[in-house]
Parts: sequence; C-alpha cells; structure tokens
Amino acid sequence: MKKSIVLVTFLAFLACSKHETATTSASRDTPVAPPNAPKMKVGLLTPGSINDNGWNAIAWEGLQRIEKEMGAEISHQETKTPAEFEEGFRSYGEKGYDLAFGHGFEFQDAALKAGAQYPKTVFITTSGSSVAPNVSPMVFELEQATYLLGMIAARESKTGKAGLVGGIKLPSIDSTFLAFKAGAHAVNPKFEVKEIYTGNFDDLGAARVATLSLANAGADYIFHQANEAGRGVFQACQERKIRCFGSNKNQNDLAPDVIVASAVLDVPGAFAHMARLVHDKQFQPKVHWLGMKDNIVSLEWNDKLKGTLNPATVAEVEAMEKKIRDGSFEVPRGKF
Repeated sequence: MKKSIVLVTFLAFLACSKHETATTSASRDTPVAPPNAPKMKVGLLTPGSINDNGWNAIAWEGLQRIEKEMGAEISHQETKTPAEFEEGFRSYGEKGYDLAFGHGFEFQDAALKAGAQYPKTVFITTSGSSVAPNVSPMVFELEQATYLLGMIAARESKTGKAGLVGGIKLPSIDSTFLAFKAGAHAVNPKFEVKEIYTGNFDDLGAARVATLSLANAGADYIFHQANEAGRGVFQACQERKIRCFGSNKNQNDLAPDVIVASAVLDVPGAFAHMARLVHDKQFQPKVHWLGMKDNIVSLEWNDKLKGTLNPATVAEVEAMEKKIRDGSFEVPRGKF
C-alpha cells in the first residue's frame, strides 16, 4: 500500500514538472510586456493624401496595422516640401517616438538629419540608399511586377505602343518605368514606350491630359506612377477605351472595364515587419530589399479582363513570375 502511495505521488510530481516546463517554454516564445509598459510610438510622413487609393493609402494601412497588432500609439502627417519633411521627422524625435516612416525616396535627406539629432528614434524611408546607425530604407522591388506589366502590354497591344505617366520624376519611379520597358522589349524589341511626367502627384487633370496625349500618339496600354493623380489616368483610358494598369495598391476595382492588372505592394506587411524588428531590438541599419520572394510584391490580375487576353500571354507572364520568385531571373532596375 505504501509503495502505491509513493508511486502515485512520484507520477503526480512528474506531471507537474512537465507542465511547468512547457509553460516556461511557451513564455519564452511569446514575450508578454509588463502591464504598465509604455506603448510603442510610431509616426508616418506621406508626400500626399492617404485617400489616394494608392501609394499613400497603403502606408496609412500599414500604420493602422501596427496600431492594431502591436497596440502602438500612432501619428500621421501629410508633408509636401523638404522643410516639412525635416520638421515632421524632428517632431517625432522630440516626442520620443520609437519609429518614424518617411514614405518615399524624397525623405532620405530629412531622415539622415533627424537621425543624427535623435539617435533613439529609428527613421525608415520607403525607398533610397541612405543608411546611418538609426536610418535605413525599405526598398520595394516593384520593378518585378512592372516588368510583367510591360510583357502584357507588348504582347496584347494592337498598336505596338504603350505609355507611362509619372508624377514627380524620382529615381524610384524611373526604375519601375525602366523595368516596364525591359519587359516589353523582352517579348517585342520594336515595341514603343513613351513617358510623360506631370510634375506632381495631385493634379488629376494633368494626368488625364498626359494620358490623352499618349493615346493620341497611338498608345493603347498605359501604366501610371502618379499616386492620387492616377485617377485621371483611369478616366482618360475609359474615355478612349484603351487599357491600363494599377500601381502600388490593387486598383483593379477603380476601373474594372479597363484595368487589366495591378502591380501591388504589401506595404502594411512591410511596415509591421519593420516595427517588430524595432520593438524587439533586432533592427539593423542596412538597405532592406523586399520583393516577390518576401510576398511583398505581386501581380494582381483583374479576373474580368484576364479571360480576354491571349492564353499564351497569360501563360508566358505566369512562367516569368515563377522565375522571378525563385530567383532564377533578375529584373533590371535603375540606380538610386
């Protein structure tokens, strides 16, 4: 009888020990912040309206995702000039923010200046090459998707011509246009691609006029990098009944009768990834390249129009996308 009691007691002790070990291991895998720990503070500067349904909208979605997933305190400022870029970053540094995003290539100089002044804040630009101890760019390889759009245009165009509409001429935008042209010329070396920059990201009328000009020159496929002004591109394409592509965000639903596909960035996913690195003290100052292999860049077809394309075009594009994803083909990009 005594032996039985001892055995039962020993087994109970083992069970408790195993439970405690498992609990301890789980605690290590899922850190729990102290109840009164201060919230992470994250700021965002955008060069235009977060209602553009494109470049700036996806940055705002990224900031909201950080708030939702990490319980962070967030702030957003719309900034237009280099002076405003600097003031915006300085305001976040002065207020002790942990992380501040500048959404675009044009925020690099301001990030370096603020970074030197406020070493405890990490400043991230969404493009560029400038790196300092607390400054880094996230470079989205949108070229991987725009290369595919160029292939579609060159295969499906009836005129042998396509057009590109940009807002402000920036190296990051030039690079996506270069990739579009490379994709087009890879399947048709004689294919013509013309580009027009309007000089801003807000003027829908200017983007519409630029698109009509390209249409008058024979372009029957248009790709834009015009942010909010991209709506003007879609309007013109609908008027002329020519086809076009969405940019940065999946814009297929904005004009489903003319938008064949969109070159898409998962900026919210990239923002959340960077915020976790900063929060967990794992941030490293370097150029953070993010592309199809990271599931940050993608080509999103408009199912309504995909079926109207030559099946051989779709198959060719999807085969190339697979090569880009597995790293067996490297899309050309510009220097910036």
